[in-house]
Amino acid sequence: MKGKTKKKGISDKLWLLLSFCAALVVWYLLSLGKRTGNSFPFIPVVIEGLQTMIDRGAFWSDLFSSLTSIAAGFGLGFLTAVPAAFLMAWYMPVRKIIEPWINFIRNIPALAYAPLIVIAAGVGKPPQIILIWICTFMTMSITIFHGIRSIDNTLIKAARVLGANDMDIFFRIILPATLPFVITAVRLGLSAGLTTLLAAESTGAQGGLGMRIRSLQTTFETGAMLAYIIIIGIIGLLLNLFVDIIERRLTSWQERREE
Repeated sequence: MKGKTKKKGISDKLWLLLSFCAALVVWYLLSLGKRTGNSFPFIPVVIEGLQTMIDRGAFWSDLFSSLTSIAAGFGLGFLTAVPAAFLMAWYMPVRKIIEPWINFIRNIPALAYAPLIVIAAGVGKPPQIILIWICTFMTMSITIFHGIRSIDNTLIKAARVLGANDMDIFFRIILPATLPFVITAVRLGLSAGLTTLLAAESTGAQGGLGMRIRSLQTTFETGAMLAYIIIIGIIGLLLNLFVDIIERRLTSWQERREE
């Protein structure tokens, strides 16, 4: 039996370094442009802008405000998306009633109905959390639902023939088969929460990364604004990394294809 030979080539870390260097070059060229220079200031200006926001005492409070909104909205989205997805998959009447509305609402930008949420819930944290909850719920519920629907019915029928009850089928077949889709839904839900942040914090928020970006836009502080945008991207990368770690631990039994 022949052993597997490892392909030689550029390592992932080197590819990442090359990608980072290429991005820096593009960024630097944009900072030199007559039309793009003001919109894309280079690193020293961005660092200076971030330091200014820290000195004003705004950055850490904005970061905390956004993270708490995302955590609360995503938490509610996950807790409601999982049971909704299972109910849609198991009960046809529930699916016929709920699925069309999920498909309808998830195609509407959150910014479009944000004013309605503010009128209903008032200003402050509640409308932010509600908006993030709606967007994460729509994304995660439909992802988990399609994951459950993709389970091979032959496995369930075979388990019943062997005497398995509903609890056995759920915990030994459905739950393990659905877990990868749940993790994918979590990843997509976190991304949806971050992308909804700007719309959520345009609802009369007193703080937050999204609110501050809009505020800095009016004063043309592009260095600080770009710093905040980069911070949101870094948060997204860290959340993805966290989900990857959880995925490796929970789905280690799955066979993975080597790139």
